[in-house]
Amino acid sequence: MTERALSFDAVADQYDEARPGYPPALFDAVEELTGRPLKGSRVIDVGAGTGIATRLLRARGALVTAVEPGPGMAARLHRAAPDVPLVRAVGDALPLADGCADLVTYAQSWHWTDPARSVPEALRVLRPGGALALWWNISDGDVPWIAAQDERVRHWAGDVHHGAHSATGRARYLPAAMDRAERRITWTRRVTLDTHLANLGSHSVFRTRGEQAAADFLANERTELLTHFPDGTVEEAYAVELTVTVRA
Repeated sequence: MTERALSFDAVADQYDEARPGYPPALFDAVEELTGRPLKGSRVIDVGAGTGIATRLLRARGALVTAVEPGPGMAARLHRAAPDVPLVRAVGDALPLADGCADLVTYAQSWHWTDPARSVPEALRVLRPGGALALWWNISDGDVPWIAAQDERVRHWAGDVHHGAHSATGRARYLPAAMDRAERRITWTRRVTLDTHLANLGSHSVFRTRGEQAAADFLANERTELLTHFPDGTVEEAYAVELTVTVRA
């Protein structure tokens, strides 16, 4: 898991340029479920990567500290947002003070943690009444071409852990006693075929299979997708799955 998590480091620029962001409705839902506006809130964004969610949280007025273990990802985040405090660490051992945060967020990253360690750490750094928010962009498998692509990737990789679908299944391991609220927010974005393939190729399963194998698959995928999107513009469809739990 550590190898796969750090595999993104080599493609930090590609990751930042091609990965999708998050719709405003996600942050509306975070505010609703936590009962607190993001503006002025002290937020710890863990597994921040290149800062895609970090920058959007800041745009809502949050006072964000980013936590990211990968040197390449952290460097890209620092270039894009040099005034954001940045801590090199993992969610399983946060070098932060008790009760220092109103909100701890994990965007696409909770599944890289050990919940037996990351849950107590999140609760420790949250003030009483603070909240832990976990979310993922999930490719919408109800869209036929997306379901077909996911199946091709699974067949090629022989990897049952590919994709955010399996990630969220593992990631929702929270203690049964913890109350949580959930939201599902659908959205789409239109991107060039090159951007779509760069997004796909930035996922860990491609980073750990070797460059040539990945390049061959993506070349075949380009040919396949041109039958669906002959003008070279792809409409990606997502559902953001959000889980929020509030510290008593």
